[in-house]
Amino acid sequence: MAPRRGLLIILSSPSGAGKSTLSRRLRAWDENVLFSVSATTRAPRDGEVDGQDYYFMQTDDFKRQVNDGQMLEHAFVFGNLYGSPKGPVEAAINEGRDVLFDIDWQGAQQIQNSDLGKHTLSIFILPPSIGELRRRLETRGQDSAEVIAKRMQKSWDEISHWAEYDYVLTNDDLEATDASLKQIIAAARLRRIQQPALTEHVRSLQMEFEELA
Repeated sequence: MAPRRGLLIILSSPSGAGKSTLSRRLRAWDENVLFSVSATTRAPRDGEVDGQDYYFMQTDDFKRQVNDGQMLEHAFVFGNLYGSPKGPVEAAINEGRDVLFDIDWQGAQQIQNSDLGKHTLSIFILPPSIGELRRRLETRGQDSAEVIAKRMQKSWDEISHWAEYDYVLTNDDLEATDASLKQIIAAARLRRIQQPALTEHVRSLQMEFEELA
């Protein structure tokens, strides 16, 4: 039995709040933090590897897994289905490894309502201001002005769900936010439900107590 059961770490934020950077730092911090590999019904792109970049599935197989409760969350995006297969996640947390999900509030709700929901740790990342959010999107140079405008329009809908998360961090200082995030995870790993060996240990203490009585 693993000394602890892993966490399903849900990290959400509007684009530009720093979620991707914080995710990379978490994985560099601890090799036991794995990034969740999503399943999709779209065709592989050049260089993509099945089981590494995505689990590439036929539509019927994907829908069957949804109906069988084998997708922790799923969504229809731009003509294709995307989701998080339950099997690999459950295997990882049973081995004491944490699984990191970079998903929106809708996906977060589905995972929290799944039968693995008791092992979730949900964290929302807020920007220090809307002006700073726009500045970050513009300075990273990845998107056109049109895409940035769409991301900004979507940002408030995402921010409006902040109260549905276990923890909320305002990313006005990357180093401080990174440190707080790691402290939260370290504490959550010690939750009673994450320590399956505790029951047996308490039982042994009880037996020892009875022998001394």
